[in-house]
Amino acid sequence: MLPDSASTLCNREDDEIPDEMDLEYATSTADRARELMASHAVPPTPDNFAVWFEYALGTDQEFSRTIDIVITNKRKFDRRINWGLIQAVQKIQGRAPAAASIATERLNNVLVQATSYLSKAAADNRAHAQELGGFASRVEKSDDPMAIIGALATELSKAAFRATQLETQFVATSKDLDHVRSSLKVAQHHARTDALTGLANRRALDELLRAAQTNAMESGDPLSVMLVDIDHFKHFNDNLGHQLGDNVLRLVAGVLKTELRECDFVARYGGDELIAGLPGADSATAKEVADRIRTTISERNIIRRSTRETLAKVTVSIGLAQYAFGETVTELFERCDRALYLAKQNGRNCVCTEKQQQLDEDIIVGDLTAAE
Repeated sequence: MLPDSASTLCNREDDEIPDEMDLEYATSTADRARELMASHAVPPTPDNFAVWFEYALGTDQEFSRTIDIVITNKRKFDRRINWGLIQAVQKIQGRAPAAASIATERLNNVLVQATSYLSKAAADNRAHAQELGGFASRVEKSDDPMAIIGALATELSKAAFRATQLETQFVATSKDLDHVRSSLKVAQHHARTDALTGLANRRALDELLRAAQTNAMESGDPLSVMLVDIDHFKHFNDNLGHQLGDNVLRLVAGVLKTELRECDFVARYGGDELIAGLPGADSATAKEVADRIRTTISERNIIRRSTRETLAKVTVSIGLAQYAFGETVTELFERCDRALYLAKQNGRNCVCTEKQQQLDEDIIVGDLTAAE
């Protein structure tokens, strides 16, 4: 259960906060941030203040939820947790809403048109009501009934025509709105997708990992991350061409998508490195999955279509790490990277975890001590 103060902050809607905060609101938010920092013994540095000011605003529910979990679990806001929160705020403040801004502008145009149509409809209705009122007056004065009926039929015909016109305009506006919605959906997809592999890109990966990290902290369930590196990838590009290198990346990405569960996520981290997150999987389970992925990839060959000649075999090295409560995503990546380095040292085409690396380091230290 979230703290009462945090719940109130989290429930504040984004559109309730003006683009330019007035002095009174900004001051009260800043005071609230300082109170929260003091109550949780957070050092009053500028970076930490930015974190708690964002929390006091309550505009990002996932971020607020992360802090709420730490508070609920009565964890200390130590150096590691504070640094992770600072990085999260920097990402929140650095988001580029270009596609959303374009869609918002188009949406505003549609709304302006709709408002104009509604205003016109309201004016027509008023004019129509006045005309009908005139007919009532003429009936009371005993004017020619046939003339009144004829005039009334004409007025009703005009009203029906105006209503048909308005309906046509609203149908067109509705189509424009659907187009804006579709365009925004496509733009959001492109903004989060790596064009070459079809996997999530770095921006989407940050969001996926942050959500998985929050869920792991809240539920206590394990979260494992694997860093996949294509062995000798430079060889493919330099000796066989960049197009073949692209095909190798697509092949590995396809295997990952096939072998992982729907609840897992996979992204292109950069270059020839791919990242996969396995919520609910501990390091032992993740190693089984990684070994299956490695084996599947190693059974694939790059074949020249015209001659059926085998040009190269594809293998990968994989480093694994299990998320530790309170650590930053950067620290988790560093542990994955160290495990991946060990996999390469062990001859590539293998899977290593950080525990294996630590064990090997202990053995090396022991050997050196014995030799001395």
